[in-house]
Amino acid sequence: MSEELEKLYKDMAQSIIDGDSDLAVELAQKSIEMGVPPLDAITKGFVIGVNYIGDQFGAGEAFLPELVMAGEAMKAAVATLEPELLKLGEARETMGKVILATVEGDIHEIGKTLVGTMLSASGFEVTDLGVDQPADKIIGKALEIDAQIIGLSALLTTTMVRQRELIEELDKENLRPRIKVMVGGAPITRDWATKIKADGTSEDAVGAVQLAKQLVGKS
Repeated sequence: MSEELEKLYKDMAQSIIDGDSDLAVELAQKSIEMGVPPLDAITKGFVIGVNYIGDQFGAGEAFLPELVMAGEAMKAAVATLEPELLKLGEARETMGKVILATVEGDIHEIGKTLVGTMLSASGFEVTDLGVDQPADKIIGKALEIDAQIIGLSALLTTTMVRQRELIEELDKENLRPRIKVMVGGAPITRDWATKIKADGTSEDAVGAVQLAKQLVGKS
């Protein structure tokens, strides 16, 4: 890797850690001009910063405002790279339809936004409902567009239970296993996913794409 590229990736990670949206956009733009593949810019650059802040938050060394600012910077970077990413997605067959949402009572979306972008780049049709979404609205939208997968994000231990409630609601309405459920967020573990009978979880966006492909039988 050239020194220039190595420095670019480091600066990208740092822009997220610092929550500097303007710089993140500038660096994303620079990567496009340099011909850096957009997925590399995300996974080797910006995501390193996201993971660092996520780990710091988990360890109690970073706080919610910093996490939110990092999330905004990540969103800005991804929005800049999105046209390039979507070109990748357009060149592929449609893999399936995915609904993404952050559960009711939770306003966190740093990871969810990234997962949505990566899924789009991999050929999935993604509908992102945003944050603080009640289960009935998420399920209603999934039925409306005939989605195969619902991806549920929760950052707080107090809102994790909403993931279980949505799965129970799907069971009640006999919509499983037709609709698969992926869960994610800082406090989410494999044990939790198994306990609530989710179809899987992943620690990062790249893994989430692999999981989604498995769930629609296209891995």
